[in-house]
Parts: sequence; C-alpha cells; structure tokens
Amino acid sequence: MTNKDDLVAGRYRLVGRIGRGAMGVVWRAHDERLDRTVAVKLLSFDAALAGTEGGQADERVMREARLAAKLQHPNAIAVHDVVEHEGRPCLVLEYLPSESLSAVMAERGALPPDEVAKIGAQLADALAAAHEVGIVHRDIKPDNVLIAPDGTVKITDFGISKAIGDATMTSVGVIAGTPAFLAPEVAGGGKAGFPSDVFSLGATLYAATEGVPPFDFDDNTIALLLRVASGNIIPPRQAGPLAPMLIWMLRADPNERPTMRQAQEHLAKGKPPPHFQPRITATMTLPPPKPRRRGVLMSTMAILLVAIGLVVGLVINKSGNPQQPTGFPNALSPLPSSATAPPSVGCEAVYVITNSWNDGYQAEVTVRNSATHPLDGWTVTWTLPGGQKINDLWNGTLSQDGKTVRVAAAQWNGDVDKTTSFGFIAGTTGPNPVKPPVQCIAD
Repeated sequence: MTNKDDLVAGRYRLVGRIGRGAMGVVWRAHDERLDRTVAVKLLSFDAALAGTEGGQADERVMREARLAAKLQHPNAIAVHDVVEHEGRPCLVLEYLPSESLSAVMAERGALPPDEVAKIGAQLADALAAAHEVGIVHRDIKPDNVLIAPDGTVKITDFGISKAIGDATMTSVGVIAGTPAFLAPEVAGGGKAGFPSDVFSLGATLYAATEGVPPFDFDDNTIALLLRVASGNIIPPRQAGPLAPMLIWMLRADPNERPTMRQAQEHLAKGKPPPHFQPRITATMTLPPPKPRRRGVLMSTMAILLVAIGLVVGLVINKSGNPQQPTGFPNALSPLPSSATAPPSVGCEAVYVITNSWNDGYQAEVTVRNSATHPLDGWTVTWTLPGGQKINDLWNGTLSQDGKTVRVAAAQWNGDVDKTTSFGFIAGTTGPNPVKPPVQCIAD
C-alpha cells in the first residue's frame, strides 16, 4: 500500500492525493533531485483488474507515457518520466495547481457561453495537436479538464488513448470512455476515432453551459448507452451564441462534424463558419418510422392540399409584399409567449424562442394533435421575419420559398398521438427576434 511520505523510485516524495484518473491514483509529490513539484500517477489495484491480466494494465500505463511523450503542447499535461514502484510502472507528470472542470461546475453551476468557448478553444488546440500526431484521446470529459487560476486550461489522462495503428488495449466487450460523453458511434459498439473526440469535446462544453451532458445522466448504464447510441441529444437552451457550434460538434453522423482544428478555430471566434448550412432533415438519428396508416393516394392528396393552402394564403399585394392570411397579425409584431396562429382542424403549433444572443436565436415548435385520432403527418408554415435566416434544424424537414418557411415531419415523428416538436437555430441581422404566427396543417 502506498502512503503519504513514501519515496517513489528513490526521488519522488509523496505529499498528498490530488485525484484519481482512469488508470490510477494521482499524488502530488516532491522531486527531491530537481527540487520541484510533480504529479505521480500510481496504477491502482482496480485498474490492474481492468484487463485480463495485470500485465495488460501495466502496458496501458506504458502506452500512456509513450503517447503523451509524442505530444508537447501548452494545453496538455506533460509526462516527465516513467518509473517503477512496488513492481508497477508509474507516470511522473507535470503538476498544475488547478481545479477540474467538473469541480468548477459543481461550485459555480452552468458557466457563461463566452467562458466555455475560451475553455473549448484551448482544449481543441491541444487535441488537434494530438490528432495531428495520430493520437485519439477517447475519454474527454469534465474530470479530465484542468483549469488553473490564471485561466490556463489543460487536457489530461491519456490512459485509454490510442495511437492510430496501435493494437487496441481495451478488453473484449469493454467500451473505452465515459458513457455520458461518448459519441453515438462508440456507444453503438463502433471504433473511436478523431470525430468521436470532437463529439466528446462538444459534449463536455455542452455540459459546462447546460449543467448536464447532452444525453443527461442515468444510473442505468445500459439505458444511457442506448440513448447515446441513438444520437438524440437534448437541444441546448443556455448556450447562447455557442449553441450552433455545439450542435455542429454534436452531429450524430461523424462525417458531418468539424475536424478538431476547425472546432478550435471557430471556438476561438465564438461561432461556426459562414458556410454552416441548415440540415435538410434532422440532426439526430432516431428509431425507424412506424408504418403509415393511410395509403399513398391519401398522402398525395394531403400534399396537394398543403400546396393549395399555401398558394391561397400567400396573396401578393401591389407592393410585392406578401399579405398575411385573414386573422393573422403582422409577422414583425411580437406576440405574447402563448400566442399561436389559428390552428387547422386536428393540428396546432406553438412557437417559443428558447434562447437568443446578439446575432441569433434558438426556437422550438411544439406540434399538438387536437383531433380524436392520431395524425399521419403534419406541416408547419410561417413567414420568416426580415433579417433572419435558419441555419440549422432538427426533428423535421425544411423547405423554403423566399421568406415562406415550411417544416414537414421527419420520417420518425409524422405519426402524432399527442405532441411532437422540432427546433432550429437562426441568425439575424435585424432587431431582437420576434415570434411570427405559425400554422400547422395536418396530413
């Protein structure tokens, strides 16, 4: 058993415990040879049992040292040495007087978006450097983010990292990483790669602004893994101008996420790039759709009715500006929080702005079934106020004709017994966002 004041490798005097990583206990220690403070990571007994044999756990520690030695970056904790203590290898690490991001969140709660963006930019810079030398971290989470009093941020704990080309060190049937911060493809049993690190960083920053991870917590690990594997994140509500970046990093499809270097560049700017385009369908991968209840003929008739309704409703006056349908207020006039447009039979929509910032906002639209039978589909329409542009949409299919916006059901949420919802991020160059009147048309 290792205790305070023990001497490791004849030179590192243990002073006190400072934490526990994925592979062992971390001590603050004094290097008696160089007269400096270091961190010593000792392989724990539990970690030794994590592999099929103690030798595999030892090899993980050695691999962490080899990987970390390849990475020299001001935002990554450096490895000074690898030594042996009581027959087991130990890492001697840079000591950073700091708190973990998880400790900061526990003390302060959710953090301001601009502060989180600065934290994210530093982390992404270090992780981009790791990716450039072929290292995938695989366990990015608030516990592994250290924040110094001067604002310096460093990523630590490469204990389960993997260099591209190395044989995996995880046991058969074991998923490496922390479930709440895993990428969907990893939770589903796929291999971790550079895009999964981007997702985990996005999940970490999401947790810092929202107070919980994008899939929330669950004591049932299997249930949480299933939820993560679905990719169905809870849309951010407190992230302000950081929300579009988080949604970009948290794409369910790994090919649609930014690279870590792109993430770093745009986190430093506090916003996604100008070419960040709206999705044609949803940002989330959900279960397959239920069988449709009506035939193709009825669906075709519903589509024709939608088209006819839109043509009739959008009457162009002499000035060339669209007139609102009878009973609708001006689209640029703010509405009370509970206001909705007159619903069509069987379907109504409630539009709520859930978040806003200087040049954008986030909105959520709830579709309610007011009929006595389930809906087979729906389309929500509204006129987009001037100076506004939809940049990203989830849980629906977007089409737009000038300022006329139509959002139809996605494949999986067309059948509505009670309610469903979709959301979007919009940019604006005009005044504060206002709520336009919306109309829901049942298929």
